[in-house]
This record gives sequence, C-alpha cells and structure tokens, in this order.
Amino acid sequence: MKRSYFSTAMLAAVLAFLYVPILLVVVYGFIPNGIAMSFYDASGNFAGVTGKWYSMIFTGDNRLGALMESFWLSLTIAGLATVASCVLGTTAALALHKWRSRLQSLHHALVYTPLIMPDILIGISLLMLFVACGVDCGFWTILVSHITFCVSYVVMTILARLQDFDDRIVEAAYDLGAGPWYTFFHVQLPILMPGIVAGGLLAFTLSIDDVVITSFVNGAGTNTFPTYVSSMTKHSRNLPAVFALSTLMLLFTCVLAGLSKIVARGQTQKERLR
Repeated sequence: MKRSYFSTAMLAAVLAFLYVPILLVVVYGFIPNGIAMSFYDASGNFAGVTGKWYSMIFTGDNRLGALMESFWLSLTIAGLATVASCVLGTTAALALHKWRSRLQSLHHALVYTPLIMPDILIGISLLMLFVACGVDCGFWTILVSHITFCVSYVVMTILARLQDFDDRIVEAAYDLGAGPWYTFFHVQLPILMPGIVAGGLLAFTLSIDDVVITSFVNGAGTNTFPTYVSSMTKHSRNLPAVFALSTLMLLFTCVLAGLSKIVARGQTQKERLR
C-alpha cells in the first residue's frame, strides 16, 4: 500500500497541535526569569534552566501560599466529587439499564441534558438555585456543582459498559442462593469496575480543571486552582510555578491513566479465564 505523504503531514500537524503546548508547559516550568518569562537575561545571554519553582512547591514557600491552597482545595473537591459521582452514577446507570419505562426515559433525558448544555448556562442556573435557597457560595456549593455535571459523564461511561453485560450472570447468582447485596459486590461490581474507574477518571479530570461553572458558585476565599491561575496569569512573577505544578499534575494524571489500564487489562484477563 502506497504511503500518503499528505496523510502523514496532517497526522504530524494534528499531533503537534495537541502536544506541543503541553511540552511548552513542561519546558516553562524550568524558566529562570519569572518576571520576563524568558530563558535569557537582560543582556540577551542564555540564563540556563532552574528547578527553583519545584523547590518552592515542595518546600511550601510562603510566596506560593495562595497558589498551593487553591491547588489542595481543587484536589479535595475533585476527589469528593469523583467518589460521589461514581456512587450516584453507578446506581443511576444500573437503574437505567434494568428498568425501561416512560419515567426512565425522563430519567435518561435528565442525565443526558448536562452533557449538551453550555457550562455558562449550568453555572448561572446553579447560582440562581443557591441564591433562591439562601445558601452562601463556598466550598459546598462548588462541590455540589461539580457533582451535578460529573454524574452525567459517569452514568454514560458505565452504561456503555453495561451494553456488553450478560444479565444471565446475575440470574445464575440468584439461582445459586446469592442475595442481592452479595451478587452486586461479588458479581456485578467487579465486571463494572473498569467502567467505574474510567468514569471516575473522567469526572476527576473535569472537576479539577473546571473554570466556568466554578467561577459562578465560588465564594470569597474559595478559589480553586484553575480560577486562581486564570487570575494570576497576567501579573504574577511566580507564574513559572504554575507551569511546574501543572507538570506535576500531568504526571499524576498519567499515573492514574496507567493504573486504570492495568485494572482494565486485569479484568479482561479474568473474564477470558471464565
């Protein structure tokens, strides 16, 4: 088969468009001049690279106090939102898969709607709800908002996994004397685990980098990492620390993705042995 140079060039262009910005984030985490954002000094000489931004992160430098506080807040909210979304999303997906009725059609529409709604509309709607209920915006409003839009992604991911699920396995477990809880935790849950992990990773990623919805429902002193970074990009001399911290987040995400692949591969091997 003759190689198409145009296709190769287009593939290279797409890969460069996707990954060169990420590479620049990693590179700029070693920049020595945080004011001019340059690897060169005032005389035009190459100033080398530095790891001081990573050192400031790991040593808890006071100059990065607000940045690190927003980072840990984002991790906390993303972690809690992921756990809650996985629990709610799993139960919702099982209900949508097991029962078919007009009420379930409405349920499916309600779950699917946040996927197609603009983030700004979701943010405004949630803000109006919190104001109408007299709830002060802060940690809990951000957490509830993140769970609201993350659940839909988890449900759709698990529903895709349930498409290949053989319900006769559950019936066989019941015939052998297993109860509903034992069947769920020892039969259904292990088979659904790759889908739950994939949905959880997606929910964690969406939660930790959300800006639009969070900017509507956060209160004073509850800036998450993305909202804080967006406010400091134009005037902070410690901006390279953001690139360094983003690189660490990238490595952490790659580790999570690798672990999910291992879990999925192990589950596939178990299913083949059965």
